[in-house]
Amino acid sequence: MNETATLRARAEIDLAALRANVRVLRARAAGAQLMAVVKSDAYGHGAVPCARAALEAGATWLGTATPQEALALRAAGLGGRVMCWLWTPGGPWREAIEAGIDVSVSGMWAMREVVDAATAAGAVARVHLKADTGLGRNGCQPADWPELVSAARAAEESGTVRVTGLWSHFACADEPGHPSIASQLDVFRDMVAYAEKAGVRPEVRHIANSPATLTVPESHFDLVRTGIAMYGISPSPELGTPADFGLRPVMTLVASVALVKQVPAGHGISYGHHYTTPAETTLGLIPVGYADGIPRHASGRGPVLVGGRRRTIAGRVAMDQFVVDLEGDEPEPGAEAVLFGPGDRGEPSAEDWAVAADTIAYEIVTRIGARVPRVHLN
Repeated sequence: MNETATLRARAEIDLAALRANVRVLRARAAGAQLMAVVKSDAYGHGAVPCARAALEAGATWLGTATPQEALALRAAGLGGRVMCWLWTPGGPWREAIEAGIDVSVSGMWAMREVVDAATAAGAVARVHLKADTGLGRNGCQPADWPELVSAARAAEESGTVRVTGLWSHFACADEPGHPSIASQLDVFRDMVAYAEKAGVRPEVRHIANSPATLTVPESHFDLVRTGIAMYGISPSPELGTPADFGLRPVMTLVASVALVKQVPAGHGISYGHHYTTPAETTLGLIPVGYADGIPRHASGRGPVLVGGRRRTIAGRVAMDQFVVDLEGDEPEPGAEAVLFGPGDRGEPSAEDWAVAADTIAYEIVTRIGARVPRVHLN
C-alpha cells in the first residue's frame, strides 16, 4: 500500500504541474523575466520545494511578502534573486541586506532604516521603490514620490543603496477592461519616467501580477510576478478556467474516510442539527475540519468526491471533522475522500470550494493548515 494512504489527510503537490504552469506563464510574457511568488508557504503548497521547481522551469526571481519568508529561502540554500516587500519598522533589514535579498521601500521611514542597516553591514542594499499607482495599500503616493526618489538617489551616491527595481501593484487586473487598469499603467509610466529622469537606472520595472500576466500584455515591462496562476488556479474565473489558460491545478486535497455507518431517517447531523437525514441512509465521517483550513462557511455546501460520486457536506463543519451523506453507499473505512484537485477523477476544484464558501480560490488553498502534511510529487 502507498505509505501516504494511511494518512488522515494529505495535500498532494504536483511539482510537474507547477513547472508546466511556469513555462506557460513565461510564454505568455515572452521578453519579460518571471518572478515566482512563494509567499505564505507558496500559497499553502510548500515554499522551498515550489521555489526550486519554479527555478528549474525558468523563473529568474523569487518573491515573498515578509523578510522572514525570504530569509528562510536563503537558509534552505536557494540562491538567485529574491525580493520581499512587506516591512515594518525595526525589521531585519541588515540580515536581508547581508543575504543579498532585494527589499521594497514605500516611504521615507523605510529608506532611513535601509540606509542605516546598509551602513552597519558595510554592504550595498538592493532596493525596489514601490509606487502607489491606485491600489491604496503599500507604496509611495505620487505627491511623495519626488522626496523618496531624491533620498534614494542620495543613498546611491553615498554607496549604501542600489535601486534595482521600480514597481507597483494592480487593484483590478482580474477584471479586464476595468478603467483602473489603464489609469494605473499611466501613473506607473509617469512615476518610472520621473525616477529615471532623476538618474535611477533600475534592473527591472514591474507591475503585472497573475491576472495581468495573462490578460494585460502591455503591463509586462521587464518582469512579471506570478502567484496564484503558478499554482494552477485561475486568477479570474469569470474569464476562464485554469484549462482555458493552459494551467493545471497543483494541489489535490485528500482525506481518509474515518467511519461509515447506517442511520435512520430524521437523524440530526453535527452541531445545531442543520441537516437531518431525509430517509434511512449511510454517513461518512471525513476527519478534517476548520482547524485544518476547511472553511466553516462551506457547511452544508462543500463538495467532496467519495466512492466515485460527488457528495455535499451534511451539516456543519466542525474543528476536526465533517460528515457527508453517502445515500446508502458503503465505502470501506480508509477510502479516499477527495475534497479538491485538478478534476481528472471528477473531483471538485478549489474554485468549487470557493463558491461554496463565498470566497476566492486563493484562500481555499492558502488556508490549508500545517497539520495536513504536504506530499510533493514529481
